[in-house]
Amino acid sequence: MTRVYQWSMPEDHTGVHMSSKRPDEGVPTGRSNGRHHPEAEAGYSGTGVNGFAANGRMGGVLLDVSPASIGHDRSAASQGNQQPIPDIVIRRLPIYVRTLKALADADVRSVSSEELADLIGVTAAQIRRDLSYFGKFGKQGKGYDTAFLAATISRILRLDRQWPVALVGLGNLGRAIANYRGFTPSSFSIVALFDRNPRNIGHVVNDMEILPEVHLSDTIRRERIKIGIIATPRTYAQEIADQMVQGGVEAILNYAPVILRVPDYVTVREIDPVSALQSMTYYVQDRSGNGR
Repeated sequence: MTRVYQWSMPEDHTGVHMSSKRPDEGVPTGRSNGRHHPEAEAGYSGTGVNGFAANGRMGGVLLDVSPASIGHDRSAASQGNQQPIPDIVIRRLPIYVRTLKALADADVRSVSSEELADLIGVTAAQIRRDLSYFGKFGKQGKGYDTAFLAATISRILRLDRQWPVALVGLGNLGRAIANYRGFTPSSFSIVALFDRNPRNIGHVVNDMEILPEVHLSDTIRRERIKIGIIATPRTYAQEIADQMVQGGVEAILNYAPVILRVPDYVTVREIDPVSALQSMTYYVQDRSGNGR
């Protein structure tokens, strides 16, 4: 069975926005306010409530972590753990890491599950349940050590190493991805660019030469690349995916508006901003008084 997921577009490269806006000024807090927040249920991050005080606990600034992902559920096996882990849990882990790192950077040394839940937009019970798949964290009455938990979850996600990435398709979207500053502080680096358009081949983008697509599989194999990004037209995205898999890629981030068919061991994430917008319009209120 092919594993396919949909994600929203990547956010600002910082991933975190600090604001002085108060929770009572219309900011979602993870608590019920009469509105439906699908982002919390689908693995999105949400907006936080209280910020940080000088004593290293929660205090008076708002932490805002923007939406990260949507997708279908699947099960995964944790490293060294035979218990199936729902994919929605795996998709929340990067949100935990990002939020915990922001707390640690703000000199917040510990955080309770309730405080973390408010920042992310899920329940405290959900956080404890998610983390229980991987062991025991935190101490009763003391909460979680922010830096330690961020580092531990990063290791679980295998983010304690650098992942080389191949990008295919250097049109406007592909060039924007190649120049995306968010890759710099992350565990991912685009190391090879490919295109089939002769007008693009040989050009340099972000200090990398665009190579002919025919070299894709060989380069992936030689450089031991396990992750690929497809930013091509839909008409030949499947062909590119086949070449990536042939070279040894096991994870594909697909911007082309087409469902890819890949072997079971290959994970595909679909990024389709139109679908993301379509899923949100259901929640947009019609304030004209004419109904939905």
